[in-house]
Amino acid sequence: MTPGSDERREGSLQAPTRHPLGWQDPGFYDETALMKELERVFDICHGCRRCVSLCHSFPSLFDLVDNSPTLEMDGVKKEDYWQVVDHCYLCDLCFMTKCPYVPPHEWNVDFPHLMLRAKAVKFKKGEVRKRDKLLTSTDMVGKLAGIPVVVQAVNAVNRSGAMRKMLDKMLGVHPDAILPEYHSDTLRKRIKNHGEDGLVAVPAGRTRGKVVLFTTCYGNYNEPHVGEDLIAVFEHNGIPVKLAEKEQCCGMPKLELGDLESVARAKAANIPVLSKLVDKGFDIVAPVPSCVLMFKQELPLMFPDDPDVAKIKQAIFDPFEYLMLRHKEGKFNTDFKNELGSVSYHAPCHQRVQNIGPKTREALSLVPNTRIETIERCSGHDGTYAVKSEFHEISMKICRPVVNRIQQAKTNHYSSDCPMAGHQIENGLNNGQKPEHPLTLLRIAYGLE
Repeated sequence: MTPGSDERREGSLQAPTRHPLGWQDPGFYDETALMKELERVFDICHGCRRCVSLCHSFPSLFDLVDNSPTLEMDGVKKEDYWQVVDHCYLCDLCFMTKCPYVPPHEWNVDFPHLMLRAKAVKFKKGEVRKRDKLLTSTDMVGKLAGIPVVVQAVNAVNRSGAMRKMLDKMLGVHPDAILPEYHSDTLRKRIKNHGEDGLVAVPAGRTRGKVVLFTTCYGNYNEPHVGEDLIAVFEHNGIPVKLAEKEQCCGMPKLELGDLESVARAKAANIPVLSKLVDKGFDIVAPVPSCVLMFKQELPLMFPDDPDVAKIKQAIFDPFEYLMLRHKEGKFNTDFKNELGSVSYHAPCHQRVQNIGPKTREALSLVPNTRIETIERCSGHDGTYAVKSEFHEISMKICRPVVNRIQQAKTNHYSSDCPMAGHQIENGLNNGQKPEHPLTLLRIAYGLE
């Protein structure tokens, strides 16, 4: 037995832990130190290879090694490391479900946060396309595209084959990628005066029984009906819902770009507002898993000493996590009016890595005569990865096993907590059938107008 093997074995059996990102340390942006750490971690990954099926970062890495003159990491050119970085969209599944070398293991492998560091270095050097900055400026794009006259033009361009080819040449947005529809009648406009509607908060377990809806950029500008469905379902369960007086993008798109200063600005805008609402007795929910994960995990790791960030981490919930916590205490309404039949349910990566369990499946399974076919595979979308010309076909390849499962199951509905993943699946199916968010399905099961 080699020295240290007991510690390695013990470490690999303990629960994974994340270290703070340390992005404000000067050494974080030292490219020489970064390259050294990339080589160290890539060599460990090369010797393991169990993550090969997760995304395209790992096949890219292993192809580089296998095509090198030495068949080892020392034969890979350092400038080629960026190919691996560019294919990582920070789904976190390698850390949470596959890697045996994550902390507290002595090898201390955190592949997603190493990729994030590399993206931050790349952004700091100015090696980011204008397209990528535009696609991740979700608040700005949403506000501009949502102007009543502009919104019609934007949606028309997104549906036009000829205009999409021009968009491909001008911006590098793939003509076959489904782009989200924009609404001038945003969610925040639709429910601007929505208050607590006289409902009395009833605490249950960890939940305090009244929530603030963080609408998210996507929920506000692109699919406002999902937020409306959330409100209908929660209030049908006696849970008062209100909006924060203001909100900005959670920061996840900028995080994935490596623009950490923009993430910090979004945090400075959102956290004080949400913190005051938590102090008033509200919990927080958001309909997009990535946004929940941003407040639960990424901001706490970026700002580990901020008490308000820690407060929000404890107060924010996935919608179905919230409902199932209340179900444990007998506070979830199971008086369903309609059956759903069979549902192909895709569990998105950023919900799975929250470690809350399959709460969406559990909730939908309570609907009588409803069968849930759960698919735990990445859709390959990531918000922007799937729409970029150079990555779209790879993203559809990643999504193909999900599409195959749905085609084989021939269910009445297919659904994902991530609306963008739902449309990625729609693109793969290409049969005219639209995705339905799980909150929409729950609203249908309740028979709510």
